[in-house]
Amino acid sequence: MDNARGTWIPAELNPQGYNTILDVVASVCQRYAERPAFTSFGRTLTYAEMDMLADAFAVYLQEETDLKPGDRLAIQLPNLIQYPIVLFGALRAGLVVVNTNPLYTPRELEHQFNDSGAKALVIHASMAHNAEKIIDKTQVKHVFVTQVGDLHGFIKRTLLNKAIKYIKKMEPDYNLPMEISLRSALLSRIGKKPQVVSVQTEDIAVLQYTGGTTGVSKGAVLTHANLVSNMLQGSELISQADSRWSDTSIAPLPLYHIYAFTLSQIVMEAGGHSVLIANPRDIPGFVKEMKRWNLTSFMGLNTLFVALCNNDDFKSLDFSQLKVTISGGMALTKAAADQWKNVTGCDIMEGYGLTETSPAVAINPPGKVGIGTIGWPLKETDVRIIDAKGVEAGVGIAGELCVKGPQVMKGYWQRERETEACFTSEGYFITGDVAIKEDDGRLRIVDRAKDMIIVSGFNVYPNEIEDVVTLHPDVLECAAIGVKDERSGEVPKLFVVRKNMELTEKEVLKWSKENLTNYKVPKSVVFVEDLPKSNVGKVLRRMLKDNSGNAKADVA
Repeated sequence: MDNARGTWIPAELNPQGYNTILDVVASVCQRYAERPAFTSFGRTLTYAEMDMLADAFAVYLQEETDLKPGDRLAIQLPNLIQYPIVLFGALRAGLVVVNTNPLYTPRELEHQFNDSGAKALVIHASMAHNAEKIIDKTQVKHVFVTQVGDLHGFIKRTLLNKAIKYIKKMEPDYNLPMEISLRSALLSRIGKKPQVVSVQTEDIAVLQYTGGTTGVSKGAVLTHANLVSNMLQGSELISQADSRWSDTSIAPLPLYHIYAFTLSQIVMEAGGHSVLIANPRDIPGFVKEMKRWNLTSFMGLNTLFVALCNNDDFKSLDFSQLKVTISGGMALTKAAADQWKNVTGCDIMEGYGLTETSPAVAINPPGKVGIGTIGWPLKETDVRIIDAKGVEAGVGIAGELCVKGPQVMKGYWQRERETEACFTSEGYFITGDVAIKEDDGRLRIVDRAKDMIIVSGFNVYPNEIEDVVTLHPDVLECAAIGVKDERSGEVPKLFVVRKNMELTEKEVLKWSKENLTNYKVPKSVVFVEDLPKSNVGKVLRRMLKDNSGNAKADVA
């Protein structure tokens, strides 16, 4: 593992002299003590409250557990105000945080806990029954359990927790003998200060597991330097939009995902207020919550923009204060960007990144949005586009995107061979994404290399097909995959979710032929009610294929 990675924070971007995430938290909690920091389910934490409760959790960890600095603590929570408290408390105790997807199956939990060597877990009660099934097969000794209403007043807490458990039946019974009530742990140490732990810039802050789409899920080692650097890079760019952009930031994407994780730090560093949405798939409930706020920024992704813009109540919201909309996690289609602009009056600043880069590599700057591009690389970020022979490609020529910068991970947790394989000899991280550099230096992602469809030797990128087809007025969203073909090797196949149920395959193919080169035109179209998506709404093309590489029969 290259020791130079994950060890430095660019001085040019860091006039505050931050060395760690803990420095950032200490600074914002002092500067913005009485401002609102995070809200969920009607409960708002000020920065001062967050600071006090994070201290309480750190003290409990130090006094009541055998956890030592460097030990790993897994957090498996939806978007609740408990998340930042636990995150910053764990870091203050010198622990390494393992962000864990609440939707994980017991098998996935067992792998992640054992791979990371997690010794403690903070979990929402609705997920505890899954942890119960595998906890004895792991090193986890301490389990903190919380419910939605735990930080509310007595009446609201009781109503919320009982409604979720008994009316919505979202909390199956479980038995975890080592269970500790997170609420009780916090209350027992309120007002106490933890022992100061020496935490260095190059120390690991988070193990952020990749989705495992190309094999076993791996932990990206993200240091304090990585995360603070990316926060500063993003802050420098987004702050150009408006001084009040962070006043009320709507945060529907889960904080355990690196995209939302880092954006929440950017909002926080600006003294902003993040309104956490626990279930953005409940569009009516989501819109109802947004009615309560004069939103100034919104963090989302393509599928969410489409779903919201097709909701009449959303269209009636007041967007007069909306300064910033950021898109990431998946490609933004022109149709979605145009629709969002028409409804809200706000351009979408599309960015690009990966778990391994903390995550942002490039973002479209405010006022200079180029739809279809990911903008220019962030400051202190060096990118190369290389062809199959490892030679740097010229302007307008597609190649694999490689990145070097302070936000690039140290490596994969306990996987030296895989770490070495994903870096070039010059130390550039190989992203696996195909990109083009345009004349003005902007970058455009063509597609994932592994998703590329090869038709008679021609490269066809699913994103291009999808972008064209979603411009059809009767198409809500779509996904293109390659399926085997005896004559041409592969051909594109398209799965479409319709706005208008009268839309036919013939009409979709006609539209495609009018807008795409012949070999890019889908050879068949399947209409589906919805597309398979990850927990953050990213379309999972691989789920549309069977193991042989053909389209699944059950969706065809």
